[in-house]
Formats: sequence, structure tokens, C-alpha cells
Amino acid sequence: MLIFMIRRLAFLGLTLLGMSIVLFVITRLIPADPARIAAGEYATREMIQAARVELGLDRSLPEQYVMYLRAVSRGDLGRSVQSRRPVLDDLTTHFPATLELSLFSLVFSTLVAIPLGIAAATRRNGSVDHVSRVTALLGISLPIFWFGLMLQLVFYKHLSWFPYGGRLSSGVDAPAAVTGLYVIDSLLALRGAVLVDALWHLVMPGLAMSGITIAVLSRMTRASMLEVLRREYVRVARAKGLPERRVIYRHALRNAALPIVTVLGIQFGILLTGAVLTETVFSWPGIGRLAFKAIEALDYPVLMGFALLVTFLFSLINLAVDVCYGFLDPRIVVR
Repeated sequence: MLIFMIRRLAFLGLTLLGMSIVLFVITRLIPADPARIAAGEYATREMIQAARVELGLDRSLPEQYVMYLRAVSRGDLGRSVQSRRPVLDDLTTHFPATLELSLFSLVFSTLVAIPLGIAAATRRNGSVDHVSRVTALLGISLPIFWFGLMLQLVFYKHLSWFPYGGRLSSGVDAPAAVTGLYVIDSLLALRGAVLVDALWHLVMPGLAMSGITIAVLSRMTRASMLEVLRREYVRVARAKGLPERRVIYRHALRNAALPIVTVLGIQFGILLTGAVLTETVFSWPGIGRLAFKAIEALDYPVLMGFALLVTFLFSLINLAVDVCYGFLDPRIVVR
């Protein structure tokens, strides 16, 4: 297992290097002048030239990439054109909000989708299976931004059950930052009112993000369970008189877990990096909203930092999924 992880970490470094080259070239091909953007709307020609020299844009493309790579190796992702702050500071400030929202959505989706998929597989073509099909169809079909707006219209405007957006209500102070996740930090600080308020703000954006994950995960769970339930060892377990619950959860579900874990990993990566629309609709101060503002302002340093972070997160999640494979089926590590 240790050799397996070292090998995957080496591939992770190569992946980040290759992605940095691709992203660097793409950002330089965009028909806009970063120096003019950095200098400001009313900058003179001399100010634009000074900004070009400061950013290293007067050098050749390979030289610019080497300079960028050296800076990244020191943890320097550049400075944001909008906030004038280091990009790394902006990303670390906004990432905990995205992580908290993604974890909430993933946990909720898992608690709904896996039991729904198991029930649909064990009661094939029954009422639960039909409900599962309709749920998956709606979850995969409804656009996230539209679903989020409908949630706001019903549960905020008409029913006033949940807040419109943001992480905390006005007048509620954030807990002392330990992890940056308000739910965990409020638990550590023993601030029950902040905990309830933070959870209340997570409900609507978490539901909006969960639709696609529930759809994909429930259908994958159903398909994987149906395949396993046809196997001989499941029939033998039933013939021995084992309780149906034990047959389903101990013998069938464990052997059906590999594709389910794969989908969970992919969906977690999508939730972490694809929350742009949700965070914009619900005014959620995460990296998705930060990236959206960077696209509007052509803030190249932030876009590069966001893309590298996305690549790193996806690679790290894939590594975690592979490690889970090793525990579920050790033969995979041997191969």
C-alpha cells in the first residue's frame, strides 16, 4: 500500500506540472492584455508598459513560464488584479466556505441516494424503484441555478423558512477560526446558536447542489446492487438462511461498493469545483464565486490559482478513491 501511494503521489506531481503548462498557455492566448487590466481603466501608455515589465510580460513565453513555476514552488501564485492581495490568501480565505457546502451536500446526497438505490434494487420494478427513477430524472434534468432560484422563491420569499443566502445571519458573529468551517468551529467554541444558524444557511444551497449527485449515485447504487444480487454467493447466503438485512448490507453492498466509491469521489470533486452557479445564486463566499468574479474581471492570477487548486483537489480525491479501492479489494493494489 505504501509503494502504491508513493507511485500515485509521483503521478500527482506530473499531473500538476502538465496542467500548469496547459493553463499557462491558454491564459496567454486569451485576446486581452493583462498589463492593461492590471494598470487600471485610465492608465497611460507608460503605466501599462511599467505593469508589463512588472508582470514579466515583456519576456518570451518560456521565460514567463519558468518565472511562474519558480514563484509557485515558493507558494507565490501572484497577486489578484481586483483585490491586490496574494492569490493564495484569497483562495485560502474562500476555500473553507466551499468545502463546508460541498461536504454538507455530499453527506446529504449519500444519506439519501445509497438507501434509495439499495431499496430500488431489492424491490425492482416496484413503487420504490419508480420513485427512484423519477427522482434521478428530475435531479439530472433541473438546472442548478433554476432549482436554487425556485428554492429561494418558495422557502425564503413565500414560507420564510430559510435565509436567502450567505453563511451567517446579520448580527451573528462568526466563531473563532480554527478550520474555517463554521459548523465545526462553532462546535469547538460551544456556540450552539451559531451552529444552528450556520446549518440553517447550508440547507438551501446544499439541496440545490445535491440534485445531480443524488441522481447519479442512486442509479449507480441500483445498477451495482442488481449485478451483485445475481451472484452465486448471494444466493448461497440466502440458502443458508441468513437474515435478508445481513445478506444485503454485509455480502452484497460491500462487493458493490467499488463503483459507488468511484461515483462518490467524482461527485465530491465536482461539488468542490463546480459550485460556481450555486455560490453565485446564494451569495456564498466560496472559491466558485471568487472564480466567477475573476472571469468577469479577467483576473488571470486568480484564474490560474483556481485552476491549479481544482487540478490538485481532483488528483487528491482520485488518490483517496484509489486508497479506498485498496482496502475494499486488495488485489487492485497488487496489480
